[in-house]
Amino acid sequence: MKVLWLSRKDVEDLGIPVRDVTEVVESGFRLKGEGKVEMPAKIGIHTRKDCFIHAMPAYVGGDADLAGMKWVSGYPPNQAKGLPYITGIWCLNDSETGFLKAILDASWITAWRTGSASAVCARHLASPEARTLAVVGLGVQGRTNFAAIKDVLPSISRAQVYDAFPEQTKRFVADMAPGAPDVEFVVAPDVQSCVRDADIVVTCTPIVADPQRFIPVDWLKKDVLCISVDYDAAFEAPVMKDARIFVCDDRHQYLWTQEHGVYFQKGYPQEADLYADMGDICAGTKPPVREGRRAAVLMGIASHDVMTGHLIWRKAIEAGKGIELEL
Repeated sequence: MKVLWLSRKDVEDLGIPVRDVTEVVESGFRLKGEGKVEMPAKIGIHTRKDCFIHAMPAYVGGDADLAGMKWVSGYPPNQAKGLPYITGIWCLNDSETGFLKAILDASWITAWRTGSASAVCARHLASPEARTLAVVGLGVQGRTNFAAIKDVLPSISRAQVYDAFPEQTKRFVADMAPGAPDVEFVVAPDVQSCVRDADIVVTCTPIVADPQRFIPVDWLKKDVLCISVDYDAAFEAPVMKDARIFVCDDRHQYLWTQEHGVYFQKGYPQEADLYADMGDICAGTKPPVREGRRAAVLMGIASHDVMTGHLIWRKAIEAGKGIELEL
């Protein structure tokens, strides 16, 4: 049996536009909302404090009929060592036979499907006239979130950005500004200045077990979309708990993580506080809300990986990329 191996360079060389990723991520959300996705909550091991290695399988049925699993690690201490925070591989299985079809480096998948999930959230819950986007945390996730949200909301004309590491901020602006010539980039001296008057606030800081939450309600506009890509690390609990609506990417995973893990404790929304998950909204069973403070926790779910991984595999087959390995 032969399996296609795609390295990180192979994946990056395909040049897949973020718009394509956003579309397949939204399709996965829709199918989940229609009850056509089998996706257990993440299970994992924790070899060091604040570090994880997760297994993320999913079957996306309906008109997709795709199966796969990601084995992914997140190690915040890597950043100080000059190493990537997130690494992993993703496997594509044949839904009919269960045979392994492809193994891909998962770095690109994780980065871009995460930004695209935020873009889908912004497409449905942000004001179509949103002008100012604030990004806190300017690593890989900060970059993909900015790019994907800007793609679905061309009205964005101002980016207020902050990172605890000034050099990272400089690189972010230098790398992102050329691709967004219509956006004014404002480097904030602190988090409060970054989020002030923003229409959308996205936090992309490291996920930690004992968060020192640092963004209170009174720093935010009345009408704002708050998207947490870092679990409960950044927004103080009332930002989420007392919002007009609170959503997550997957209801089951959010509640399972809250019940079994160390995340979403100390005042974060409970089951009764959930307006919807993004599957409900994309499937049309819950209407979007675009006024008041809207709050979202997007943990990253395996259906995103399946949809994005299959997109990569299909593009790679068309382009003749990768190496066939004999198992």
